[in-house]
Amino acid sequence: MKIAVMGGDGFIGWPTSLHLSDAGHEIHILDNLSRRWIDTELGVQSLTPMDSIQERTRIWHAETGRRIHFNLIDLAKDYELLKKWLAEHRPDAIVHFAEQRAAPYSMKSDRHKNYTVNNNVSATHNLLNALVELNLDAHLVHLGTMGVYGYSTVGAAIPEGYLPVGIETADGRTVNQDILYPANPGSIYHMTKCLDQLLFQFYAKNDGLRITDLHQGIVWGTHTEQTRRHEQIINRFDYDGDYGTVLNRFLIQAAIGYPLTVHGTGGQTRAFIHIQDSVRCIELALKNPPPRNARVEIFNQMTETHRVRDLAEMIAKLSGAEIIRLPNPRKEAPENDLIVKNDKFLDLGLAPITLQAGLLSEIVDVARKYAYRVDRSRVPAVSAWTKDLAATINHDPEGKRLKSVS
Repeated sequence: MKIAVMGGDGFIGWPTSLHLSDAGHEIHILDNLSRRWIDTELGVQSLTPMDSIQERTRIWHAETGRRIHFNLIDLAKDYELLKKWLAEHRPDAIVHFAEQRAAPYSMKSDRHKNYTVNNNVSATHNLLNALVELNLDAHLVHLGTMGVYGYSTVGAAIPEGYLPVGIETADGRTVNQDILYPANPGSIYHMTKCLDQLLFQFYAKNDGLRITDLHQGIVWGTHTEQTRRHEQIINRFDYDGDYGTVLNRFLIQAAIGYPLTVHGTGGQTRAFIHIQDSVRCIELALKNPPPRNARVEIFNQMTETHRVRDLAEMIAKLSGAEIIRLPNPRKEAPENDLIVKNDKFLDLGLAPITLQAGLLSEIVDVARKYAYRVDRSRVPAVSAWTKDLAATINHDPEGKRLKSVS
């Protein structure tokens, strides 16, 4: 297939582009490179050294003979340019990663909230709008998040997208209907993914677009089979307080002798998936598109769930790291259970990589290897969900801040 990967320079977009190219597909990356500019804004860099997208694609071609084409397009702002590109290339499928992906970044300030909403919602709507205008029957696979469901404790397994409900009519009958599982976003970022769901539902119903929405858990790990082939095509690894996911942050903290920072009770239960499994799931979704005029196909893209404090203890046992508890900058329940159905991907043949099997190699092969690149001052999570919570944040968990001499 000819596949457009929107946001193909990012944490999941890049290994997905390599994986699909390696499988023989013609890959075109469309990206505005905003994630690189955000690194500059935050004063931080990927733990792993990252070359330019042009150099990465050049190395991939030299190693494999396969070309990945790059196009500098901002989906949220360059609607006419996007439409022109789609009209010219008419891809068979589109993988949509072109959204600001960090919940903490989306909550840093009013400016960051506006940017996240404007970027994410406009990018999604511009893409859907263009597909309809061009009468382009491309299967759209979107990377969503488990966070659209929220983290409530209802004691029942979260279904894959749709919840069967009985609605009582005026004459006393009960009508059965499937509705989107009630959205319960926990950040501005998660809210934009909830808005995506409604946009998808409308365009599938109104215009017959073929759409698959992948509600993904927290991604951990760095390498896929393809990124191991050459040092210059390695994936990015974020460890900072805004973009570093909890497990990757624990891994780098263990590698550099930094305390494992558990915020609140650590009773937050989260869903996880390894980066290799993530790209496999995207390929499986591409191979199994919904028919035209069908409802949006929804998969829960995760492989296991863990409490944050249990993860910290698991890594502490592997590495000997210390665990410290800090105030939680997020407005969330201190404890929650999470039961998630993921039968669809398992039925399609996914054989998951488990935490127990992969953690130690990540600590040794990636975190310790590149530990010299860490800026310790960027490790603390300091973006607060509310102004009241901002006053409680610990900016110096190690207690090493320089003090003035009186």
